[in-house]
Amino acid sequence: MKQVIAIGLQDFESLRMNNRFYVDKTSLIRDWWNGGDTVTLITRPRRFGKTLNMSMLNCFFSNKYANRRELFEGLQVWEDADLRKQQGKWPVIFLSFADIKAVTFEDTKASLNQLITRLYNDYDWMMKDSRFTDQDRDMFLSVGMKMDATLAARSLQNLCVWLEKYYGKKVLVFLDEYDTPLQEAYIYGFLDDLVSYIRALFNATFKTNPSLERGIMTGITWASKESILSDLNNLDVVTTSSDKYAGAFGFTEEEVFTALNQQGFTETEKEDVKVWYDGFTFGSMTDIYNPWSVTNYLDKGKLDTYWANTSSNSLIGKLLRMGEPEIKSQFEILLKGGEVTVPVDEQIIYDQLDTSPDAVWSLLLATGYLKIIHNISKPEAVKTNQRPLYTMALTNLEVKLMFEQMVEGWFARTGGLSRFAKAMMQGDVRGMNRYLNDIMLTTMSFFDGGKNPSVKLPENFYHGLVLGLLAETSREYMMTSNRESGYGRYDVVMEPKEKGKPAAILEFKVFDTLDDEKGLEDTVENALRQIEKKKYEIDLLNRGIPKENILRYGFAFRGKECLIRKQ
Repeated sequence: MKQVIAIGLQDFESLRMNNRFYVDKTSLIRDWWNGGDTVTLITRPRRFGKTLNMSMLNCFFSNKYANRRELFEGLQVWEDADLRKQQGKWPVIFLSFADIKAVTFEDTKASLNQLITRLYNDYDWMMKDSRFTDQDRDMFLSVGMKMDATLAARSLQNLCVWLEKYYGKKVLVFLDEYDTPLQEAYIYGFLDDLVSYIRALFNATFKTNPSLERGIMTGITWASKESILSDLNNLDVVTTSSDKYAGAFGFTEEEVFTALNQQGFTETEKEDVKVWYDGFTFGSMTDIYNPWSVTNYLDKGKLDTYWANTSSNSLIGKLLRMGEPEIKSQFEILLKGGEVTVPVDEQIIYDQLDTSPDAVWSLLLATGYLKIIHNISKPEAVKTNQRPLYTMALTNLEVKLMFEQMVEGWFARTGGLSRFAKAMMQGDVRGMNRYLNDIMLTTMSFFDGGKNPSVKLPENFYHGLVLGLLAETSREYMMTSNRESGYGRYDVVMEPKEKGKPAAILEFKVFDTLDDEKGLEDTVENALRQIEKKKYEIDLLNRGIPKENILRYGFAFRGKECLIRKQ
């Protein structure tokens, strides 16, 4: 029997009381409670059911939902007689940082203070009880939008103490999307201020809190070490590589296919859904599906990039644009359907994202854009505390399409993406020079991370820039980089997939006075001479491409300037 799909509804009570489509994830309640960990951090990509699961935990444990068995009857958790006794028996603080997305520290601090103030307002009735002193009431009333950092840090701990005094039981604290403000702070440049502010809040709430029974935090990343979780030595961290709670977030293939059957989809449509939305791996559990995209497909019956379209992906975009040339080259391999083997550290240190070339891979894995094919770390690497090496690929077709659109978007405002490729294959050197110089002038700040663009940049930097401009030609051309041909290694060769179309050889040079170059004219001539001297065209000739159909281009770069010549 078909069910009504409620897109975007993340409130467990509403889903259950209105009989909307729901995949039973209540085994998380049992596994977490029986596990006994004091504070648990669970990291999962966005839109993977974190908020709904936290709402579910709140509905099960909070005394605000006492005697609400109808919410859980028929679900897995209700089969456990001992666990049923915990339903509605605990004071719970449940809050989310998901909407804390300000662009300055002051606005972020104000948003956090407002969130805590609203939480306090829900309990103002409690302070009328005779168990509380005038001092308690004064402290309670001092919590507000303009409270200082010291009071804000202890605000949740104080509320826990008062709740324990009123109910006679310690408190459960559920915090959803804890790292959303951190990501915004990194993007907008006020990370240090925010880390100090939130670290004090978390330390008082989750570590030194005498009234805390248990706690759960969810987020996308594990921000540890020098960051806000560094003081929490009582923290059980469950990342995407952990087996713990592996099936509790996202949909398993069995769950997806059962839902597709219930909604009347065909076997062919099942296979399409698998290609588009399968591919996530949590711990040793494979074939995890993106729940946001699956539910949208169940509702609309149309394949689309639903997950990709729910966020601007600004953090990922920034890291890829600012990344080292090697990262851009490796990402080119991923976009072509290949794999990369890279070191990964699941402990994200936000203030190192700009300086650690490999941090982007850790973040791409945590955010769900990459999947682990296999772990090739050797025992000796573990003994020397080296980061594990993972072979990874893009997660699925939806993710691949998202990144293709992202790369195109970087160049869209110049209009140069399609025009540059077209000009190249038509031998229009004047057009190539005009388009590439326009792009470099308008977008170079994105790619050099705001550093002085006049400084000398490595050849690989420009290499990656040009490859990005030519990404759209992959349907018509096989593009290879840094391969041996003739008597050397060329920079880029573009071989047509259709007989009769022109091929192209591209050689890049950066202006260098040590080579007795007086200007870009000398540099570009050196590039063209190298194509001729090293006979880079040999492989193309051997594959039957006539010499007259091979275009040879030299590229000379200096800062934001470029000069292109054709041989």
